[in-house]
Amino acid sequence: LCETYRYYDLPFCAPEHPKDKREALGEVLNGDRLVDAPYELNFKEDTNSKTLCKKTLSKEQVAKLRDAVAKDYYFQMYYDDLPLWGFLGKLDRNKEHGGGKCLLFKHIHFDIMYNNDRVIEINVQTDPNVAVDITEDKEVPVEFSYSVTWKKTDIPFEKRMEKYSKSSSMPQHLEIHWFSIINSCVTVLLLTGFLATILMRVLKNDFIKYSHEDESLEDQEETGWKYIHGDVFRFPQQKSLFAAIIGSGSQLLALAIFIFLLAIVGVFYPYNRGALFTALVVIYALTSGIAGYTATSFYLQLEGTNWVRNLILTGCLFCGPLFLTFSFLNTVAIAYSATAALPFGTIIVIILIWALVTSPLLVLGGIAGKNSNTEFQAPCRTTKYPREIPQMPWYRSTIPQMAMAGFLPFSAIYIELYYIFASIWGHKIYTIYSILFIVFIILIIVTAFVTVALTYFQLAVEDHKWWWRSVLCGGSTGIFIFFYCIYYYHARSDMSGFMQTSFFFGYMTCVCYGFFLMLGTVGFRASLLFVRHIYRSIKCE
Repeated sequence: LCETYRYYDLPFCAPEHPKDKREALGEVLNGDRLVDAPYELNFKEDTNSKTLCKKTLSKEQVAKLRDAVAKDYYFQMYYDDLPLWGFLGKLDRNKEHGGGKCLLFKHIHFDIMYNNDRVIEINVQTDPNVAVDITEDKEVPVEFSYSVTWKKTDIPFEKRMEKYSKSSSMPQHLEIHWFSIINSCVTVLLLTGFLATILMRVLKNDFIKYSHEDESLEDQEETGWKYIHGDVFRFPQQKSLFAAIIGSGSQLLALAIFIFLLAIVGVFYPYNRGALFTALVVIYALTSGIAGYTATSFYLQLEGTNWVRNLILTGCLFCGPLFLTFSFLNTVAIAYSATAALPFGTIIVIILIWALVTSPLLVLGGIAGKNSNTEFQAPCRTTKYPREIPQMPWYRSTIPQMAMAGFLPFSAIYIELYYIFASIWGHKIYTIYSILFIVFIILIIVTAFVTVALTYFQLAVEDHKWWWRSVLCGGSTGIFIFFYCIYYYHARSDMSGFMQTSFFFGYMTCVCYGFFLMLGTVGFRASLLFVRHIYRSIKCE
């Protein structure tokens, strides 16, 4: 994770009146705060060495710069929408003198490639030989300067962004990606094939057994899933929360699919700064109707009575925790005066989107769901009193089952997760959305299959409380991803400090919670289809 701060928070040469750039919503959410830089790069004008300004740095400024150099801060600028990066200085670790020197680069060289009248590529070089020693706390006179060279190139303008998207799709990286996908696919095919054959064979035997038993004498001991047909469709406890989870999960699933469609069409090309954030906010607002419709119609199918309360719960289920996390983290960012802190105007815009788009659509969806009047189609009548559930071994209780359920889907996405984390919290760019989409589809299929298998094994031992279990087992991958976050934080990232830690865990917890809701919905929907199917195939008295 990079903490981002304003360029002029450090004592560099500033133009007399630095102008802030007007930012789009997504750029602000991204933490970009762009201002004018004092460099003059005129088209095709080479500059040998031009002085920006002469300064005498005070002791405090030297200490501040030394801290920034020691923490490997780098600057990021944009020229004609092309990004460029460079370090502020470097630590010269001399073995002989014991201890190192801290150098601040004072000269920047811009290398610019052009084709006809278009800028194609820009690179920055800093020269360690032209540097100022800022090791000690004393006033230092500095003369900042820069130089520019222009070179002709044959790369067409359309391809100028390719250099950036290549960084994550280098051949060796692509191989790893494809390897991970093939690995996942093979696992998934073996798994789904294995489960399908077992279930088909077992179910076939079950159907034969149950149809023969009708003809034979009725004095046999009743066992298996057929004999809980009077309890399978008994509605779960906490109907309102259950329906709200299904509603929010359906919305998040729709959100994910829309984002992937936009990504594959190519909306998020590298350095379309903040396009992803804008899309997330806008699509989340527009899909809230799905949540309202699904939650209310399902709640009324479960013979719920207070659908308004259910609708409010659905609206707050994901937004509530997200908003609380955001408020806390924004306060932290303001305390650290980092650019991750959103300005007041942006917060107002987001609240307006929530009040004028999200909420009305949620209510409209809810009203449509209330008027849809669908019945819950249960193939079997529910008995008046629930059967007793026999004593179960420990591995059939909820938590071991969740651990079993989450492991397989997580193993399918594990390798891809590393790249995604590196691109969100590192400085890498993620551009291979098509691969990500394949992985996402694999994830959905595996989750559905595993949940169905576990539901079958649960019903086979006459445990008829499968409703909540299917949601928890489907969503358990989200918990696995959270544990992966903890591992990534300790083993793979070099984050430190309260701000980075709280940002990482705050937002990752929200993402994992979203995954929990989304995959829980997938698991439940798959189980419901399956249970309806098998009970439709036998004669229920």
